[in-house]
Amino acid sequence: MKKWLTIFAVIFLFFQGYGQTYTPPNKLNEGMLYGGMGLNWIDGDLYYSFHFMPEIAYAKFGVGLDLNFDIDKNGNIRKENFNEFSDYLSIIRYIRYGQKDEPVYIKLGALDYYTLGHGSIMYMYNNRPSYDTRKNGLVCDLDFGNFGFESIWSDFGQAGIAGFRGHVKPLQYTDAKDIPVIGNFEVGATFASDFNDQAGIIAGTYDHTKRLFNSTNDKGSMSIYGFDLGLPILNNEYLGLKFYYDYSKIASFGSGSAIGLLFNFNLFGLANSSLKFERRINGDKYIAGYFGSMYEIERFALDTTKGTFTSKALTLDNTKGENGFFGELTIDLLKAVTITGSYQRLDDSPKSGILHLVTDISPKDGSIVARAGYDKINIQDEKDLFTLDDRSYLYTEIGYKPLPYLLCSMVYNWTFTPIRDKDDKVIDFKTQKKIEPRISFIYPFNLAGSK
Repeated sequence: MKKWLTIFAVIFLFFQGYGQTYTPPNKLNEGMLYGGMGLNWIDGDLYYSFHFMPEIAYAKFGVGLDLNFDIDKNGNIRKENFNEFSDYLSIIRYIRYGQKDEPVYIKLGALDYYTLGHGSIMYMYNNRPSYDTRKNGLVCDLDFGNFGFESIWSDFGQAGIAGFRGHVKPLQYTDAKDIPVIGNFEVGATFASDFNDQAGIIAGTYDHTKRLFNSTNDKGSMSIYGFDLGLPILNNEYLGLKFYYDYSKIASFGSGSAIGLLFNFNLFGLANSSLKFERRINGDKYIAGYFGSMYEIERFALDTTKGTFTSKALTLDNTKGENGFFGELTIDLLKAVTITGSYQRLDDSPKSGILHLVTDISPKDGSIVARAGYDKINIQDEKDLFTLDDRSYLYTEIGYKPLPYLLCSMVYNWTFTPIRDKDDKVIDFKTQKKIEPRISFIYPFNLAGSK
């Protein structure tokens, strides 16, 4: 068996993927062939890790694959790599047309950090917080100038989240369309619902003998609807300033609103930044950005040892109205350094912090690569900010390129792996630590035949 592992190591040496924070090729007729091998320690157990993750962009279309094998010392593929039908579908990481914020954007597969509107209902939602339970969803955004819509379906494998936001500039259809500022006034309406059968559980008991959870109070699908108003005050190629107001209502629960400003700045293409700041006014039994980056983990979790459970709906049911602030900042320098961060904190609640960070430092012709993504919820104080636990998700990669096509890096991933019941249904998640030294081969190519 060691002989075969050695052969595999040689064959796959130059086919190791970048990982979850790699930015796919955006230029027309551009592709990236990359992959390789590494040693992957998952919760202390050693696996030989092999990846093949090519990506191609042709005209407006893009395709990305994600073929991953973790093989243990006995030569067996790790069970969670391919134990669901969705795992085989997930070999196709995505198929897309266009890019986010373009007039036409359609993407099938992995949905990384998707936001509806200004984010009061869905903010930075991720349908794959766990690699071991990869889901395939669909987003479709169309913008016709004076009207358009955004939409999402989170999971084709089972009932999941469906969301839709339509928006229109009503004054563009009247004589007021040429009035400065006022003519671009925008109105939007949003509806989103989680149809998963665990979405609305707020009470229940666990039968240890039958190993069965019985819900005694289930609100069913969790539905949220709302409307928003937007007024662009400045909108040119260098500066943008927009005022907005959101109102949201969670069916059978509470409501809330947000007043915010969105500022964009472009320094002749050398530096781009955007700043978002809002005041959140929250009623009882209301959580802003309910469908967030960690929602798939928060939805429902059952502790079969203690017979207790937690759920996002139960947290919502116990939430007292409290106002707070939210801010988001994105900086892009020379297309080589990108940093995005957002943070929420309620006025008096000690465990209301929600943090999202993404950074990518990878100059085109540079030899150093550093990229990371971090999410944490229910943050209590500064000491709690970067403590890794069951409220955290982290991905980091730091590497050096001795040659333009070769990357030697170290990857650290704090993520989640599912806990299943006797029927193989996911009932909980536990934290998972993955450490992987990698050797990666990166080969860009041009589909038109020239580099």
